Formats: sequence, C-alpha cells, structure tokens
Amino acid sequence: MSGTFCFLRLKPPRGRKRSYRGTAQLIEVEEVFKILLKESRLLTRRLVHEEAFPVTPEELFALLHTPSAIRIWWSAARAIVVPQEGGLWTAAWGNDEDSPDYITWAIIKVFDPPQRMVIGDFGYYTKSGPLPFQADFTTSFNVAVHADGATLRVEQDGFPNDNIADEFYAGCEVGWRNTFVGIRAYLNS
Repeated sequence: MSGTFCFLRLKPPRGRKRSYRGTAQLIEVEEVFKILLKESRLLTRRLVHEEAFPVTPEELFALLHTPSAIRIWWSAARAIVVPQEGGLWTAAWGNDEDSPDYITWAIIKVFDPPQRMVIGDFGYYTKSGPLPFQADFTTSFNVAVHADGATLRVEQDGFPNDNIADEFYAGCEVGWRNTFVGIRAYLNS
C-alpha cells in the first residue's frame, strides 16, 4: 500500500443491528479530509438570490462570463474570464490599475452553458487587509427557462457560521441584491 492511511470505524449500515463485523476500514487520510470537509459544510451558511429576467437563458448566461458585461453590471474596473472548466473568473475595482482597491478571483469548476456555472477556490485581495476568517466559498449561477424569459439563481456557500463572518455575510447579502439591480440595468440598456 502507498499513501498515508488511518483506521476508521464506521457505523453499521441502516437497518442492521449493532454488528460491527466488517465495518472497520482502512482509508487514505486524503479521504478523511474530504469527509471532514463535507461535514464542515454543516458549519457554514449560504446566500441564495433568484430573479426572473425578460431575456433568453443564453443571453442571461452570457453576461455571467463576458468581461465587458461583468464590468458594467458589477461596476468592476476590470474583469478577466476564461470561460471553460478550469478557467479563471476575476474582477478588480479601483481607479488605479497598478494598485487596485479590491480584487476577487476564482476557478470555474463547472461551465455548462446556458444552464450552470460554478466558481470556487476563491481568492481575495483588498487594501484594508485579508478577511478576518478562513472560508472555502463556492458560488453557483443557475439559469433556467421562465415563462417571461429566464431566471438566475445565485447560491454563494461557505460563509462561516460564526459571528466573525457576520459583517462580511451581511455585506454580501446587500451585494447580491445590488448585483441583480445591476444585471437588470445592464439588460435594459
């Protein structure tokens, strides 16, 4: 065997009595970390925002990964997107390109036009310093057909369920409402 292993005693399958026969397994430490990460999601909270727009799903999805559109609806100074799985999704704010006020970047985990894009492995930079907490954010953009056009549902997950993240969480709540206002304004222009 290669790799690092640990001994893990698992609960018996549902419907079985308390027989532990065959329930202990050797599993790689990497798998343990995956299990712990999945369980840690219970210790996080998420934001969900959904609205309908009078455009096709293709038009709505395109504005999520088109840099010139992102700059307008998100009021970013710059945006760079490589629209594919494994691609980059980034935006920056501030008048000085050489010294931006704020930057966010992420990796596109799922790119399934015109229905779904998921970005994760976020990074943040701000002149005021790093976030006061550790987080593993993912943001999912889901586009669906609607009677009046298409709906956009955004789910941002990974906010620590701790008071230290409350201010950032509240700011993101306002931010997503404003973002949808910006998307609507962009589509109406």
